[in-house]
Amino acid sequence: MRLVSIGENNNNDTEGRTDMRVFVTVSTVVALGLSVGACTGNPYSNGNSGNPSTPTPSISGVTTINVVAINGAQSFSPNPAALPAGQMVVWHNVDNVTHRVVLNDRSVDTGNLAPGASSPPMAIAAAGGQYHCSIHPVMVGSVNQGTSNLPAPCEGAYCN
Repeated sequence: MRLVSIGENNNNDTEGRTDMRVFVTVSTVVALGLSVGACTGNPYSNGNSGNPSTPTPSISGVTTINVVAINGAQSFSPNPAALPAGQMVVWHNVDNVTHRVVLNDRSVDTGNLAPGASSPPMAIAAAGGQYHCSIHPVMVGSVNQGTSNLPAPCEGAYCN
């Protein structure tokens, strides 16, 4: 090891300061990137998948039911859904996994709904009906025609 006197040019000292500047600059950029990512990250990171960060699409004359999570009767919002007579329904997947909504009587099948996808508007029989996710059968809901929010009586294999 060589001692350097004051005023003597030392390349190792200059290289050390340059390395430190690079380290501080890179650390700052990484920290900024992580903080910005935290502000714009996954809308489900707070554990509340029932509050999507993107608005639910709205179509005139159509009721939208959000698929929010794999959580029994709390998997859909609203649940039960009340449709005015003759109105159509759209299922919109705000969860982060694929779902497939099927009426228990098999009269309606949305097909697979990827995260963020919506079904086309679908007509529901005059009586409404119970439905479930065919991929996650614990997910259950009901659609009621008319003005009542009372759930339709549950019949069939997917009832409790």
